[in-house]
Amino acid sequence: MPQHEKKQCSKCNNNFECKVGNVLECQCSQIQLSYEERVYIENLYTDCLCIDCLHVLRYQYQILKKKVRLE
Repeated sequence: MPQHEKKQCSKCNNNFECKVGNVLECQCSQIQLSYEERVYIENLYTDCLCIDCLHVLRYQYQILKKKVRLE
């Protein structure tokens, strides 16, 4: 298994390095996502996302969740 893989974010198309061989050092391990947030993101994208987009999508999910509660 490769230690690092050059990837292109599925959302913004920016390039980043996925550390599939060492997930604890991968940029995606820098964000804590709830199960519901993960499901939301996985329903929208099937491949890796950069850390910036993960933050944006987590925020979007939180807004949608609050909006649904208000309705």
